[in-house]
Amino acid sequence: MAEQTVERRPGSGAPTGSTSEETVTLPLTTPPTNHGHTNASWTLVVFVLVGFTIAGLALVFAQPWLFWTGMGVLVLGVVVGKVMQILGHGQGGAATLAKQAGHGAH
Repeated sequence: MAEQTVERRPGSGAPTGSTSEETVTLPLTTPPTNHGHTNASWTLVVFVLVGFTIAGLALVFAQPWLFWTGMGVLVLGVVVGKVMQILGHGQGGAATLAKQAGHGAH
């Protein structure tokens, strides 16, 4: 674990004429750089948006079968997104890491 020592100087909250040291601890690892922009997450988002849109239109037009079709699309999206994550297309997956290595960090 990396450590840095910071010296407080007058005007930064410490009384005038006094100095003290505090140790700042950095995180063990850096967070992922793609901020969740993976094929699995975008697939999930598209399915969920389409499912909610279908279900919303079904409520407007009073069509129960269409509402449940929209809910089915939504559940299918969750399943497809999870399967894609397991196959390596999610955060930290092999396919995502290979894609990042080929295109830079983003």
